[in-house]
Amino acid sequence: MKKILFLLAFVCLMILLYSCQSSAGFRVVSPDEALEVSVSKDSSGLYVYSFAAQGEELIASSRIGFEGKHQGMIPGADWSVSSSVSCYDGVWKPVWGKRREVKDQYNELLLSFKAPDGQQGINQIQVVFRVYNDGAAFRYMIPQEAEPSEEVVGESTQYNFAGDYTAWFYNGEFHNLGPDKLSEVEGERQPVMTIQAGEHQFMALHEADLRMGEPLLLSSLKGEQTFNVASKPAQLEPGYVSAWRVVLHGKTPGEMVDSHLLELLNPEPAGDFSWVKPGVAVWDWRINGAITDDGFTYTMTYPSWVRMVDFASEQGFKYLVLDANWYGPEFDDESDPLSGGKVNDVKRILEYGKEKGVGIWLYLNDVGGRQYPIEETLKQYSEWGAAGVKYGFMNGTPEEKNAWTQQITRLCAENKLLVDFHDGPVHPYGQMRTWPNAITREYCQAQLDAHRVFEPKTFVTAVFVNMLAGPLDMNNGMFDLRQGNTTRVDENKPVPSTVVSEAARTLITFSGVTIIPDIPEMYRKYPELLAFLSAQQMPWVESKTLMGKIGEYIVMMRETETEYLVAAVTNEEARTLSIPLDFLPEGFYTIQLMLDSEDAHYLTNRETYQVKTQEVKSGDSIQAKLAPGGGACMRIKK
Repeated sequence: MKKILFLLAFVCLMILLYSCQSSAGFRVVSPDEALEVSVSKDSSGLYVYSFAAQGEELIASSRIGFEGKHQGMIPGADWSVSSSVSCYDGVWKPVWGKRREVKDQYNELLLSFKAPDGQQGINQIQVVFRVYNDGAAFRYMIPQEAEPSEEVVGESTQYNFAGDYTAWFYNGEFHNLGPDKLSEVEGERQPVMTIQAGEHQFMALHEADLRMGEPLLLSSLKGEQTFNVASKPAQLEPGYVSAWRVVLHGKTPGEMVDSHLLELLNPEPAGDFSWVKPGVAVWDWRINGAITDDGFTYTMTYPSWVRMVDFASEQGFKYLVLDANWYGPEFDDESDPLSGGKVNDVKRILEYGKEKGVGIWLYLNDVGGRQYPIEETLKQYSEWGAAGVKYGFMNGTPEEKNAWTQQITRLCAENKLLVDFHDGPVHPYGQMRTWPNAITREYCQAQLDAHRVFEPKTFVTAVFVNMLAGPLDMNNGMFDLRQGNTTRVDENKPVPSTVVSEAARTLITFSGVTIIPDIPEMYRKYPELLAFLSAQQMPWVESKTLMGKIGEYIVMMRETETEYLVAAVTNEEARTLSIPLDFLPEGFYTIQLMLDSEDAHYLTNRETYQVKTQEVKSGDSIQAKLAPGGGACMRIKK
């Protein structure tokens, strides 16, 4: 053991010697030496960085720092600089996540800048760079011993891309923007920004550990390949810590999907979060108005809640989510989230859920969250026995929303409540590491909320853009795909998907709570696919994106304690995928395949599928034919 530790220390030392100051500036490389960040001065004497992968420069000399209202550039050309380097090699064991264990390895370069004597305003700033095997990040810090604060005009961070690459962007509750050439982009864009720089060069821009200031916003001028940080930072003062500016990297887009870089850049949790249990949840919002063959009409009331709890208990699903208006009209100032509406029935279903081993989530609108003391409300929900809170329609500036989100997340943790933010939330930035109860977020358009985005191409783009930021609540898994309008109250239009694709999306979408939208009777019509949903017993032992192309298709594997689950989804085009099984240990296995029928189609023939069983071994490949807008699901028993 001592010999191994000595060898690791020696390797780290060699890398640090390589990652040091030179006549040209400073450099730091990833532990595997494939990625490199360099820092130097440009022709005007100001500090710039660059980023390279496998020896190819992807981000050329790009400005770092801030523009002070009185000081000019911080750090300026006449500031002195000192450096130190370090490395870290550890393991993160998340409470829940994509895998049971995560390597936490990076090399770090710390640059400490100091202004000339006598200069007014902030006189010190530090920039720390970390390079991991799957990306790089840097952040700004003002030491506690620095001089008093300086008002800033803006952050000067740039991303000057070395080529006119192709990019996709998060776009709120609409289709993602892109694919766009960088030079064609004009104005402000929201992260995540996903970039294809070559056949085996992919990047994504985002941020991590946002403590203060506005959430990240990017801007660009048409005809250029440079993106600037457009979000306004908090005032620079002693103790200031910026968010990490993150560049994810992968040789495939799937490698970025599988990354944990954002979480690793957030602090470790404080306290015990062993009570956080991820899992599948049923939901009362989409069932409202659904009529069964025997004439029962589902509503958002106690009799329907009982049926949903019974179904969840039967299938091993962990939760039922009660959505809006249970305590009165959600946007009404007079709706009391502790005593209004159906509160007595809610208390009854909480008790019934406890008997059945099913936790109940309660919806809370921002109106009720602010009109009534939030501390008292969340404490009472916990004392009632609620499992979590779905918080909707938060108001305020982006900076105010981030602060309020942090406060609610903390209060929920103190009361042992899970939390899901909906309706234009602040983007995730890896906070599930610090707050494992921050289990999902609607950083997308929940797929049944608007048919303007419910198209196959949207899903296979969002998983490579939105989902890079963190767990998504997309509400996949609708099994009522009949032609024509339904009797459901909120959204009754036919769903453009296939039943196999809907099941597959529940596995592909990373989330700590997978909220499925349909009634028990529709799920029971498709027993093999229902069993696929029930097999999703989290937390995951391992996850891996096996294949994927942005906007076209994705194939995901997730491992439970007892089996391997695989799901594939395509866009509007039919395709046959050869899916490798090289993730399997040596040996022979029985695989159950659930595939679209030969004549399936996301517009005209959605509910037809076929089931096959065959013997396989590690290293084999499975040929999966996906219908237009379709998918495939697989169960491989250990």
